[in-house]
Amino acid sequence: MSDRADLLGLEPDALTALLLGHFRARGQPDFRAAQVREWILEKLAPDFHAMTNLPKGEREALEEGFVLGEAELATLSRSSDGTVKHLWRMEDGELVESVLIPTSERLTLCISSQAGCAMGCTFCATGLSGFRRNLTTGEIAAQFRASQRWAQAEGLGRISNVVFMGMGEPLANRKALFPALTILNQGYGLGARRITVSTVGLVPGILELAKRPEQFRLALSLHAPESELRRTLVPLEDRFPLPTLVEALKAFDAGGGKRITFEYTLIDGVNDHLNLAPKLAELASSLQAFVNLIPFNPVPYRDWKPSPDERIRAFARTLEERGVAVAVRESRGRDIDAACGQLRANALGDLKGKGAPKGP
Repeated sequence: MSDRADLLGLEPDALTALLLGHFRARGQPDFRAAQVREWILEKLAPDFHAMTNLPKGEREALEEGFVLGEAELATLSRSSDGTVKHLWRMEDGELVESVLIPTSERLTLCISSQAGCAMGCTFCATGLSGFRRNLTTGEIAAQFRASQRWAQAEGLGRISNVVFMGMGEPLANRKALFPALTILNQGYGLGARRITVSTVGLVPGILELAKRPEQFRLALSLHAPESELRRTLVPLEDRFPLPTLVEALKAFDAGGGKRITFEYTLIDGVNDHLNLAPKLAELASSLQAFVNLIPFNPVPYRDWKPSPDERIRAFARTLEERGVAVAVRESRGRDIDAACGQLRANALGDLKGKGAPKGP
């Protein structure tokens, strides 16, 4: 990979400072820095040659000194429901996914923070294909930029929400994640309340995120309200059991305005027993958390099935009766393998020939 600075990975103030230094050293006026910043953050220029209001010599000097680490499109899949999945190829050949989810009210981008994932959640295709490496800040930003350009070209408008709920555990890559949050917020103008970080419960990362002044949202992949059951689904429960995790969530909630969402994937006969719903309601109420109930999206080598619709409705009704705000997430993009890691796994053939993973 290039040793030149990737301008996509710099927070806005650092980007401006670096560009000012570059142009002053070349005897150029300061406004050149503002021009390049506008090309990167507002016009989403794919390369330096697109910056047509700069002299050719200055564009060439930028290319010699810096990188715009654009992601290369490997595969695009479009669902009948409008969901679009991009599989991006990084400079070293690693593949990562992002998903655009349009609705009548918003355009949400689900973005990846790692190539693969080391968390090993038993219901997740990303975990089945293993962990490769952390993404850089620039590689995270590149997914947003490339997805935004594609959306605008297709007439979908501006991305309104970003969710770090793609491949990987974002809080296991805080070195890249935290600058990326600043870049999305301050550089590309996404409100902090429109940016959600999803985690399976990495407590140190939750506590660090709680200290930030911006009102970023937090989504916890809960999937069970009891430690023993959760341990069979989320191995991180061994390191950070629910009581410890709840204390970290309380610290995050104390920051004010930082809404917490519980993600709860309903798997038939595994975690959808109705006697679990009151326990989930108690936990959600203690944190004023919103609950997303998610029908299980089948993955290779698991014979699990999504809970029947009537059981999902009963589970939701039990939560509502106890005063919990709840929604049942509509399954999107199933015809294009839109669940995390499925498209990448199919592209790499990671799951072919492997035996069924161990689990409950």
